[in-house]
Amino acid sequence: MTELSKYRNIGIFAHVDAGKTTTTERILKLTGKIHKIGEVHDGAATTDFMDQEQERGITIQSAATTCIWDEHRLNIIDTPGHVDFTIEVYRSLKVLDGGVGVFCGSGGVEPQSETNWRYANESKVSRIIFVNKLDRIGADFYRVVKQVKEVLGANPLVMTLPIGTEDDFIGVVDLLTRKAWTWSGSDDPTNYEVTDVPEDMLEIVEEYREIMVESALDQDDDLMGAYLEGEQPSDEDLKRCIRKGTIALDFFPTYCGSAFKNKGVQNVLNAVVDYLPSPTEVTPQPEIDLEGNATGGKALVDPDYPLRALAFKIMDDRYGALTFTRIYSGRLKKGSSVLNTFTGKTERIGRIVEMHADSREERESAQAGDIVALLGMKNTRTGHTLCDPDKPATLEPMVFPDPVISIAISPKDKAGMEKMGVALNKMIQEDPSFRVETDEDSGETIIKGMGELHLDIKVDILKRTHGVEVQMGKPQVAYRETITKLVEDTYTHKKQTGGSGQYGKIDYIVEPGETNSGYIFESKVTGGNVPREYWSAIDKAFRISMEAGTLAGFPLLDVKVTLLDGAYHAVDSSAMAFELAAKSAYRQTIPKAGPQLLEPIMKVDVYTPEDHVGDVIGDLNRRRGMIKSQEPGPTGVRVKSDAPLSEMFGYIGHLRTMTSGRGQFSMEFSHYAPCPANVADVVVKETLERKAAK
Repeated sequence: MTELSKYRNIGIFAHVDAGKTTTTERILKLTGKIHKIGEVHDGAATTDFMDQEQERGITIQSAATTCIWDEHRLNIIDTPGHVDFTIEVYRSLKVLDGGVGVFCGSGGVEPQSETNWRYANESKVSRIIFVNKLDRIGADFYRVVKQVKEVLGANPLVMTLPIGTEDDFIGVVDLLTRKAWTWSGSDDPTNYEVTDVPEDMLEIVEEYREIMVESALDQDDDLMGAYLEGEQPSDEDLKRCIRKGTIALDFFPTYCGSAFKNKGVQNVLNAVVDYLPSPTEVTPQPEIDLEGNATGGKALVDPDYPLRALAFKIMDDRYGALTFTRIYSGRLKKGSSVLNTFTGKTERIGRIVEMHADSREERESAQAGDIVALLGMKNTRTGHTLCDPDKPATLEPMVFPDPVISIAISPKDKAGMEKMGVALNKMIQEDPSFRVETDEDSGETIIKGMGELHLDIKVDILKRTHGVEVQMGKPQVAYRETITKLVEDTYTHKKQTGGSGQYGKIDYIVEPGETNSGYIFESKVTGGNVPREYWSAIDKAFRISMEAGTLAGFPLLDVKVTLLDGAYHAVDSSAMAFELAAKSAYRQTIPKAGPQLLEPIMKVDVYTPEDHVGDVIGDLNRRRGMIKSQEPGPTGVRVKSDAPLSEMFGYIGHLRTMTSGRGQFSMEFSHYAPCPANVADVVVKETLERKAAK
């Protein structure tokens, strides 16, 4: 077992196409984990092992791998950059101790970088920055550093400077040692020279080194005092101060290079070891009780403490379900039993494996600080805590954003229905941001996710992995109906068919109820004109009738029916007769009571950069949205509004176009509200036509 001080649990995250996966490939090559580098554009990257990833050249699910650098054990997670898969970044950051934020030298701080940076801030993850692709046309290291300050509100601590630009980029100057690292044009990242700083860079190197030294020494008053008196700090003292400031999130050591051209990656690896925290140097995970209240306990990172582990990802592969788990304290042994505090059941650890993308190495045990995959866990889901059955405790669970887009799907043939159900169940377990529900009104299966690409990939997985061909549509909005006027009415049901007949007369009031009151029935009959045993039949008939309104057949909401009087016949009256009288009374009276269409109104929470707020608000107004509030933040503005669901289909695409891909939104049901007459007329007409066609 590696001692805990030599562990580094890190994630690599960035905007799509900034070079995360390529950087990971170079790290694996340098650490001897792989011998041949696979390129993303060839579909051969080690950590992009799904068919969909290799075809599209993007990372869809986070991949874990382990390697050794300078006698330190690095557990690395390569995360997706596309906004539709931010859930993978979020849950990876939740279990990591440090991160490498990769930025494109020409693209700079791109939209998804902001989102990931915000997630990392929320998770209090220490980071170093790698400005990649400095060999590209238009690459500018100094511009990206400025953007990190202005756009992210972060404090980059420049540790290396580029030698040359674009095609002439040949290496970097290490400010700490004042040495130049230059790589030859070969494909071998280990083929480099360490020389003196080029003459033309001496001045800028000293300028940036002075900034670096002063920022670092802010962490130690004694060293700063000595420095102000003219004493130069040692490299070891500087490293110690930089490490302290990095772990405290006071600044972020910033490196540069070109992963694709094999330049500058060693410096990043050295920084991971030198400046990012070991598991024992981060704030321990707080423990909570089953109701979600803090207990004051902490999962101290120590192999000798009781077991505390968090399942952060479920992945189904050809060997069965893999449960990716971060162990915070204690030890885990193959064949041992652990308690899942969410289900309250114990589960047996079948096998423990160390993952390298989609290949694996068997392990007999794992300890605090490890990130491993477990086999044989039947009831464990993302966010569940695994602990010592004799000393139970729950770790703070993960909170996942709600899906923002949904479509209806159906199998192309009857045989696919059962297969689709099984497949969707597995996919829900793997991805907490993917939801499935059945629309009660239409009976359609509706899948919900974080964006069109997210659902497109899910449908592709259904087809390729599970062999289920599906047709995609879009779900119908679940409208409702209500009434606006009070109507007092009477109805007599009379039928004579030889022998005993049917007779029931009711006098009643139908009126609008309070909002969210549903259906209310009250009887004010006195004197026995309608015997009490028939009241429930009348109530039942009105209640059933409310399931289909008279405008377009949508369920009726918020109606009160009061039975005033009536008449009965000693022989011909029955519960059935009064039930039929009430059903006919409903059809007779509701059209007189000013029926009105109601539409679902959603709470819409939009996050947008400040310079796009006007566009976002204007667009929401065009969608009949009511703006509730605007809340400025360090990197953007949150606009909260209420908007009708019918106007929000396809909104994510419009929002990303308006905000250059930087906007995000979440949406949840709020309430039903009257539909404007012009919209209601169209909906009623289309609904009746659709029903007639069926």
